[in-house]
Amino acid sequence: MRRKIPSTGALIAFEAAARHESFTRAAEELSLTQGAICRQIASLEEFVGVALFKRARRGVKLTDAGLSYSRQVASRLDAVERDTLSIMGHHAGGRSIELAVVPTFATRWLLPRLSDFLAEHPEASVNLSTRTRPFLFAETDFDAAIYFGDADWPGTQAHFLMHENPVPVCSPRLLPPGPHTAASLAEAPLLQQSTRPYAWRQWFETQGVRAARDLHGPRLELFSMLAQAAMHDMGVALIPPFLIQDELTSGRLVVPVDATYDSGKAYYLMIPERKTEAALLGAFRHWLLAQIARFVGTSPDQSSSDANASTTRE
Repeated sequence: MRRKIPSTGALIAFEAAARHESFTRAAEELSLTQGAICRQIASLEEFVGVALFKRARRGVKLTDAGLSYSRQVASRLDAVERDTLSIMGHHAGGRSIELAVVPTFATRWLLPRLSDFLAEHPEASVNLSTRTRPFLFAETDFDAAIYFGDADWPGTQAHFLMHENPVPVCSPRLLPPGPHTAASLAEAPLLQQSTRPYAWRQWFETQGVRAARDLHGPRLELFSMLAQAAMHDMGVALIPPFLIQDELTSGRLVVPVDATYDSGKAYYLMIPERKTEAALLGAFRHWLLAQIARFVGTSPDQSSSDANASTTRE
């Protein structure tokens, strides 16, 4: 059955016209005449049977339907462009790894070290996209993921990287002069992380303290957001020290109570079973585990065996 898809020329013209809300500026961007843009938009509106623009004496405005459609078309054209650039790079002889990453770990720990891997493999590239929760590899183009959680991800091979070991941190201005205890922190404003909703409850339980408001406070998704909020006196956050070393060294953040807890979860490199024999991905895995071992002060073999580094989940 023939697909109900307009011509790409009409979609490109529509996306440009919608972005500018101007046929004239769209024509300038695409090196076409204004008449050509008008014809493309008219053919698209005829195809979908919906008015996408309101014509006025001084120009055009998107209709509600046009606004909604323009957002969807723009995202899909962006995806087609990314896919096209990817296949062009592959055809040119390059090799790449599409890696899903948890954001703050990627920016604070992985990226400062990644140039070493690229120096060892100058023909390769590592493309990073953020994901904070599990997904189906079969429905994406990802070759692997660096993920925080447990190793129970069906259809993957899990390689243990490290634990988080978060500690309470806050601005030095937030709390009165110490010493502080877990009980005193229970009275302070707490910053919550949406991907770890029970972190404070687990921390207080580990310290033997019952905190009435351990689930209360602003919820932020990323450690980088928590760090910024803490530095601006919004509350106390639970953050792994290795992600905020600069802030701790400079004194912008302090540790009022030097105690952590074991959440039972960790960072893993997750590789789908169908990708486990890929040579470049294998080289990246070997490099990453060596970097982790150097960082935590263990040998790669010890680091792997101590935490059941390689486990396969059906």
